Amino acid sequence: MVAMDLDFQLVLLRRMADHNPDLVEDARRRLGASVADMREANKRWQAMVRSPRARGAAARYRSVLGEPESVLPRRLGDAACEARRWLLPLWPDLRFEVLVGPGGAVWNEWLVRAPGAPAPRLRTLADLTPWSCTVDEAARAFAPARPLEGTAPGRWGLALTAPGQDGVRREVVAEFTWGLLQRTAVVG
Repeated sequence: MVAMDLDFQLVLLRRMADHNPDLVEDARRRLGASVADMREANKRWQAMVRSPRARGAAARYRSVLGEPESVLPRRLGDAACEARRWLLPLWPDLRFEVLVGPGGAVWNEWLVRAPGAPAPRLRTLADLTPWSCTVDEAARAFAPARPLEGTAPGRWGLALTAPGQDGVRREVVAEFTWGLLQRTAVVG
C-alpha cells in the first residue's frame, strides 16, 4: 500500500473515531498503523489543507491518491460535474468519490458503493448498523429522507422513517462520516 493511501485512510478513520472507536481501532490494526501514526497522518493532512500554498481540493486528492480509478460525467440538476473515484484498500466494496465542478471546485467528497459491489439490504432499523451503508443507500432505502447539516466537515445526517423489528415506523436520525453510516438515533 502506498504511504499516501495509508495516510489518507487514517485521516478518514480519525474523523470516524468520534463515533466508533472500536471499529476504527480494528481498521487501524488491519492497516498496521499505530494511534501515533493516525495522529501524525491527520496532522499532515490538516497542515496540507490549511497551508497558504495549498493546492485546490481536486488537485490535492490527485496528489495524495494518484490518478482516479474512474472519472464519470455526472449531472446534478442543471449543473454538470465529474465524479472521480478511488479505491481505498480498507473498504474494497466502496470508492472514495470526489464531485468536481467547473473550474475544479470540489462539491462533495465521500465514500460510495463500488460499481458491481452488492448493496446492503436495508429494510428495518436493525439493518442500519455502523459502516453498513452509504448516505445514498440509506436515503434510497428509507425514502423520503431529508438531509441534515453535519456537525463537522465530512459529516452528514439524514432524517428518515424506518420500521423497527416490530414493524412500527420510527423517526430516525442517521449520522454519516465521509458518507459511511456511523450511528442512528430514534427521535420519534
